[in-house]
Amino acid sequence: MTNPLTAPRRLLGACILAAAVATPGFAATTPEKAAELGRSLTPLGAEMAGNADGTIPAWEGGITRPPAGYVEGQFHVDPFASDTPRLRIDRSNYREHADRLSAGQQAMFEKYDTFFMDIYPTRRSASFPERIYEYTRRNATECRLVADGEGVENCAEGIPFPIPNDAYEVIWNHKLKYKSPSVLSYSNQAPVTAGGAYNLVRLREEVLGLYYREGNTSETINNSLLYFKQEVLSPARLAGQVLLVHETLDAAAAPRQAWVYNPGQRRVRRAPNIAYDNPGTAADNLRTTDMTDMFNGAMDRFDWELVGKREMYIPYNSYRTKSDGTSVSDLIRPGHLNPERLRYELHRVWVVEARLKPGARHINSRRTFYLDEDSWQIVMIDHYDGQGGLWRYSEAAPINYYEVPLFWTALETHHDLKSGRYISILLDNDDKPRDFRYQSTPANYSPQNLRSAGVR
Repeated sequence: MTNPLTAPRRLLGACILAAAVATPGFAATTPEKAAELGRSLTPLGAEMAGNADGTIPAWEGGITRPPAGYVEGQFHVDPFASDTPRLRIDRSNYREHADRLSAGQQAMFEKYDTFFMDIYPTRRSASFPERIYEYTRRNATECRLVADGEGVENCAEGIPFPIPNDAYEVIWNHKLKYKSPSVLSYSNQAPVTAGGAYNLVRLREEVLGLYYREGNTSETINNSLLYFKQEVLSPARLAGQVLLVHETLDAAAAPRQAWVYNPGQRRVRRAPNIAYDNPGTAADNLRTTDMTDMFNGAMDRFDWELVGKREMYIPYNSYRTKSDGTSVSDLIRPGHLNPERLRYELHRVWVVEARLKPGARHINSRRTFYLDEDSWQIVMIDHYDGQGGLWRYSEAAPINYYEVPLFWTALETHHDLKSGRYISILLDNDDKPRDFRYQSTPANYSPQNLRSAGVR
């Protein structure tokens, strides 16, 4: 099987940095470079122009208004429903397209003869509120890395490093991408056996994004990134468990704090292990804590390398996976999700390599991250085990939540390539879509509130 990270690939022009192990930089972007935001670069730093052969179009602002027929609070109407695939990649022909596929995608073709990818026309649909663009322009010349890349300062609301110098800045762009000030979701996660059996775990999750609150400055944020609260609603044996996380912008100054409420014990306790490679909630050991939202938390156990940019086939505009006409049972199949419901497009992505530091501990010895240039969303990850073998493949299926607007993953799937098991999370098809109108305050995220939240 060809490894696309060692095979010849198309690296893209002026925005490419030489591959080097990242040493966190401290210099902001110059005003001259920042002036290209909104000109040759999009407001978030992507290349405005399309590619040479026209298969990637120019960015023209993304989706600027909801399509006809959309009613806020209901599932999202697919603005590209009339598109038809221009290419199908499967086991028989994937090697012809290896330069545009990740190692994990190629492994999926090798393992499953039922897996295929339908490639649709590229739609650069990502868009965000105008104030996010304004703050991004400000951040470009003011935001800085601190604490050896473990924190940022002088940043607020927007993308911190739209013209990145190293891998740390690229990953921070993902961690600080706009998710709205407050969001509520009800969804299921499904750990799926190799034979396709699964039991749903229903979750209620809240995020209060302090970094994104309108009018905030780097001073008023006071080192707070977000509050996250997760409650298990079912099955009965797990119901009532509650997790609370306070995430910071500078882990060296004040590390992440976490608490859990256990309904059997009826007590709240600190949870310092909610980090790194500790198992995710009710995930049957198929994902780690730092795989939530594809990647979150501390970066200090790895050496980070910015490889550059590639044109790749990635999940994009995945409205069919979230349609009210698609149930969870329509999606889940043995080995992988139903390929008929998935959509892939050709986009430019930033490629970042993370390699475990000597003496550090993590179940992954190496991870390769692929980030969409238009949104800074991590859309794919290749995970390697302690012996250096490819172990897991993760992908995020994003959509434009055009009522906000923002571009964010709507479904995550993490594949164990050895066992044939996988887990899909954010399955809200049989429930309701994310609610970005939800209102909350910091007072709702105190450890003292956990006990009342978890009573069943």
